[in-house]
Amino acid sequence: MKTSHLPAGGWLAAPPPSLTAVQKYWLFRPGALTAGLRRLGQVRLRVLAEYAEGARPDEALALRLAPGAAVWVREVLMSVDGVDSVVARSLTPLAASRAMWQGMRRLRTRPLADMLYHDSGVRRSRFVCRRLASPVPFHRTALAALRAGQADGPAPAAVPTLTLAIVEAEAGARAMPPPGVLARRSVFWRMGQPLLVAEGFLPAFWERARVLRDARPALP
Repeated sequence: MKTSHLPAGGWLAAPPPSLTAVQKYWLFRPGALTAGLRRLGQVRLRVLAEYAEGARPDEALALRLAPGAAVWVREVLMSVDGVDSVVARSLTPLAASRAMWQGMRRLRTRPLADMLYHDSGVRRSRFVCRRLASPVPFHRTALAALRAGQADGPAPAAVPTLTLAIVEAEAGARAMPPPGVLARRSVFWRMGQPLLVAEGFLPAFWERARVLRDARPALP
């Protein structure tokens, strides 16, 4: 798979020196993230929401779209051995979700990697990273995922439930301390159509990754 440059303000092309080796590794680990997560344990993917909206400025810049342009969004939560570990937000122009990237509408609980890493015509930008904060749209998604994960019972799998969590997250964001979610993102391109994929590592993930790294020296 070829790579290309991703021009996007506010995101870093290299990890800050203050991050640990484990954090730097996962933020810039090449290949499919789900493949790496499976080295840590059993991975389960839950769809949090799928919906259309207007592109936010931060994401429109990465997609090379005008702010407010119609996009299709897919948000998922991945757990490792039952521990909520990674929240992901993927989006593409609404028209592309019915054409070049229509496969993302049919994935259900399968990861995006199933349609991204077996096509020689797909190229991916370099990874960029940052610690999530408002007003980055993905910050709102991560807060909602953290709140959803704190609830008893199965994680939400419908738009109304996540929408309620997002509303609550927005209402309480100023009163809550930042979750400290480190995230990475890149843009996949196929025949001129972009697909932005952002992945945020939840706090519980880092402890698990650190412990397993210490126990299994083969892991970076």
